[in-house]
Amino acid sequence: MENLKILQKTYDMIEYGYKAIEQFPKSEKFALGTDMKRCMHNILHLGIVAQKKYYKKTTLQELDVEITTLKAYTRLAKDLGFLPFKKYEVWSSYNIELGRMVGGWIRNNKQ
Repeated sequence: MENLKILQKTYDMIEYGYKAIEQFPKSEKFALGTDMKRCMHNILHLGIVAQKKYYKKTTLQELDVEITTLKAYTRLAKDLGFLPFKKYEVWSSYNIELGRMVGGWIRNNKQ
């Protein structure tokens, strides 16, 4: 059941991320924005793969890495002035919550 919550939270984060990326300058929509979208798609893909696999360890580690990468991209977008601080706060809260959920999933999987 926790896995479905992670997928729903990922979906919500992607919805928010697309709306935020729409407001990037045109030059960055197709550079940093594309990288961020690819990262979000990888998070969704790895979440689905981890849910379906029997042995999840490496997939969950890859998922954790993608979430950390997205956190870095979001911070970079804010620091470069492409992402307003309020949108950064909201998007970061999604990323942090996803990271915590995946961290719990990794801990539960080690048993």
